[in-house]
Amino acid sequence: MRKVPVEQAIGLVLAHDVTEISAERRIKRRAFRRGHVICAEDVARLKDLGKNEIFIDEDCDRDSALGPGKSVHEDDAALTVAPLAAGLGIEHDPEPSEGKINFRATCSGLFKVDKDRQLLINSLAIPSFPTIPDNFPVDKGRTVAAFRIIPLTCERKIIDRVMEILDTPLLQVMPYRVKTAGVVVTGNEVFEGRITDGFVPRLTYILSPFGVRVISSEILPDDREKISAAVSRTAEACDLVFVTGGTSVDPDDVTVGGMVDAGVKILTKGAPIQPGNNFTIGYRAGIPVCAVPAAAIFHQTTALDIFLPRLLAGDCITPAEISSMGHGGLCLQCPECTFPICTFGKP
Repeated sequence: MRKVPVEQAIGLVLAHDVTEISAERRIKRRAFRRGHVICAEDVARLKDLGKNEIFIDEDCDRDSALGPGKSVHEDDAALTVAPLAAGLGIEHDPEPSEGKINFRATCSGLFKVDKDRQLLINSLAIPSFPTIPDNFPVDKGRTVAAFRIIPLTCERKIIDRVMEILDTPLLQVMPYRVKTAGVVVTGNEVFEGRITDGFVPRLTYILSPFGVRVISSEILPDDREKISAAVSRTAEACDLVFVTGGTSVDPDDVTVGGMVDAGVKILTKGAPIQPGNNFTIGYRAGIPVCAVPAAAIFHQTTALDIFLPRLLAGDCITPAEISSMGHGGLCLQCPECTFPICTFGKP
């Protein structure tokens, strides 16, 4: 590349995208594309965009993304990195715009990013690789990440290092695989008809946007043996089981005990998240079985909403992760809920 006064660039090839920004018209867009042959009519507009001097491209060979030499152009860097970073459920722009390539979800599911390797890339200072948070639920077509190098060019060794870090894809979307759910409602007061159950309609409402159908529900008294038998039956018939009621610290609560008797392996009793401290995750023969506290009825967003996308995608959840959720685990109870686009559940 060579920098020349814009008046002397007529007939030469532009070496980089030129951006037009107007706060008044609320636009930020590419005005000239890399590879554009500059004509006389372009000179005034380039000056209007603040380009009294521009870089021109004296080597138009695009057969190799990196090409020869020790420096790498921003477009070539993006084209080299993008296919290495994109894993299952991820697509990227076919070509850069202003040196940047965006990544999108090709299906609805759980977005995953290897945060440790992402940090390694961004610690090189030259690359910029921002993403949405790990474990974020996404719909098909959602933009999840972007890559570019910050300067117009960089040393080739920087991109070589990025390629080493990306020995496996950095990004993926795990599609939701849970299709059916069952609800076991416990509590003498509900079983005897003293109060109306609110869990089944509430959980049906929460699951519906994810395409999950509640195909089984029953109401039981606070009887540990009956709860155990119902959990076993439901886990045999459904992809996901919710057990409600009796999840607090009262000595007569038998719900979680009934789950354990049914063979459910509990990760931790409760979670350091409010609301929803007593949301409890367990597994029976690979089927998630979760105790859902009353907070799920009375609050817009609880611990259930944080973990639900991961449960639906079959993501591995560990006790250590649950313990770490205390950081970011306090809901601000905003007058208008914007979850998951908020701090709740973002450690």
